[in-house]
Amino acid sequence: MSGLNDIGVKVVNPLPAGEDGLSGNADAILHEIVALLETYTTSGEMGAIDLHSLPLTPTDYELLRSTLAEGEVHAQINVIGNTEVRETLYPGVWWLTYYNAEGDIVADLLEITAVPEILKAPEEDIRDGLVRLRDLLTQAE
Repeated sequence: MSGLNDIGVKVVNPLPAGEDGLSGNADAILHEIVALLETYTTSGEMGAIDLHSLPLTPTDYELLRSTLAEGEVHAQINVIGNTEVRETLYPGVWWLTYYNAEGDIVADLLEITAVPEILKAPEEDIRDGLVRLRDLLTQAE
């Protein structure tokens, strides 16, 4: 062998999808979301499901997107790479998609919480902002 082009590639569908293209995992995820919402509403414990690590077919993704749909909040964060945070139609269920610098999805999470951690300002940043605003007001006086 002299290069990558000489390596044989065999494409195998790792998911036993039915004729409808569903693997059954989307339905299991929706039931897990219900369980995580029940836990959150009773104990305040947040939960997360890493979609990128699960064997989902494109049809599974479409079922999740159409079932969860979009809520009222959509945020885009640009730190290292872009991150999209979308509230779903179900309050407390957030869909977070992380992209690398090339625009590829590197993580796709469902978070069950009131506000995703990525949207919260770190305490240190809040303290730094307080100092800067005080300094600005002091200079203006």
